[in-house]
Amino acid sequence: MPADLLTDAFFDSLESSLGGLDMAETLPPACYTDAAFYELEKKALFDHEWLCVGREDWVKEPGDYFTTHIAGEPIVLARARDGVVRAMSSVCRHRAMLVAEGKGNTRGFVCPYHHWVYGLDGHLVNAPAMERTCGFDKTAIRLPEFKVETWLGFLFINFDPDAKPLAPRLAKVAEAIAPYDLANAESASTMSGQFAWNWKVMFENNNDGYHASKLHQGPLHDFVPSELATFPESDPADAGFLRFNGTLHPDASFNPTQKAVLPVFPKLSAADRGRMTFANVPPTLSLVLSSDLVIYLILRATGPEAMEQDTGLLVAPGAMDDPAFSHRLEMIMTSAGKIIAQDMHVDSLVQVGLRSRFATRSRYSWQEGAQGQFNHWLVPRYRAAWAAMKSKGALRAAAPARSP
Repeated sequence: MPADLLTDAFFDSLESSLGGLDMAETLPPACYTDAAFYELEKKALFDHEWLCVGREDWVKEPGDYFTTHIAGEPIVLARARDGVVRAMSSVCRHRAMLVAEGKGNTRGFVCPYHHWVYGLDGHLVNAPAMERTCGFDKTAIRLPEFKVETWLGFLFINFDPDAKPLAPRLAKVAEAIAPYDLANAESASTMSGQFAWNWKVMFENNNDGYHASKLHQGPLHDFVPSELATFPESDPADAGFLRFNGTLHPDASFNPTQKAVLPVFPKLSAADRGRMTFANVPPTLSLVLSSDLVIYLILRATGPEAMEQDTGLLVAPGAMDDPAFSHRLEMIMTSAGKIIAQDMHVDSLVQVGLRSRFATRSRYSWQEGAQGQFNHWLVPRYRAAWAAMKSKGALRAAAPARSP
């Protein structure tokens, strides 16, 4: 979609993606492919919403750090000597070299280019050979810092210094998944990957109950039928929403036995054990919760048709003490891997289709309730960002010309 199609008419057309599923339309294909729309989306979502970047146990000890990036911004998170976890830009304030890569434990961050040294709190500690630079004051220099909040053991950041706290806007989601006690769940493994599709394609697939009994038809998924999906009400002002999917028997798990092979999370109710729960915190976090395993997906947009994802596994405390744990987990992940491969194949071809001149807006099934919730979350934010962009443009147009 050319930039000149970012118009009032386009954003007014998004109204048809709201309302009930019996009337709503899918988003325009350009929302998944267009570079100009992606730039607006960064302002609408990534500049102001809370973004999941990892787990708190990734920075357990003072000096622990890890790096990540989202929507073009390199970020480092570190636990300082005072025990506080801070999120900062990892871009050196001198010549824009990144001061940190990967993860580890350190006393501070040394820019490898010119050896400017930053403390774990981001303040500049040393800048060699700057004594002849007029007015240079290292005490006034630090890595830009972002807001940080921990929710159920997940670390979130926000680039907006005026952002309201996250937890109150996730109260309904937190209550629904409280029995999993995710803050104290143990991390079994993490992995990362790069993908050639829009982040919303992945997010929507993660939340889509409609396709499960079709795409994943067979013994590895038939015990979670699409017709048992339900979608609790959510408010667009909330930071997340839910999907429940009933199972044909308690403690269903993605493995050849179809039953839990790892220890069940001990606080789950009978209702929890009779379903799988999907919790979503757009634009970056999706959770798939079963009786014996939680899979979390941290989505990181890298462009209009590209993204990265960190995938992690959480288990009940003590589950990994079983000598057979790795073999039991392998049973699950071998089956889940086949399902994930089907999803990945679909995601790649959906992105191809969205680029087609024949791609169009369509209608929803009742089994796509999570997509309706997602649209109700997205569209007001898109339209607010468009209004803000127009307002700024009007202010610039009204500003008097400067004298040469």
